[in-house]
Amino acid sequence: MRGIEEEDRRIRWLRVEVDLTRAILYQDPELDLESARDMVLELRRKVLVQFPGKEDTFDLILLPRFERILRERWSKGLVDDGPVQ
Repeated sequence: MRGIEEEDRRIRWLRVEVDLTRAILYQDPELDLESARDMVLELRRKVLVQFPGKEDTFDLILLPRFERILRERWSKGLVDDGPVQ
């Protein structure tokens, strides 16, 4: 049972972190593109600490969502020449 509780805790943590990052990216009027990019990459780093080996999952599910937010707000994504591969 303890493993399930730990997994639930990590999933709740992930939801909070993703929601908080999304809210900041959308709403912080002082946030610039470079800081926004750093924020997304830092979230990725933190997620991979909690969920080692899940790089592909983050890149397939969450990264496109953040890429879309950056493009909506700044007309540029994580890199200037297109989406991250």
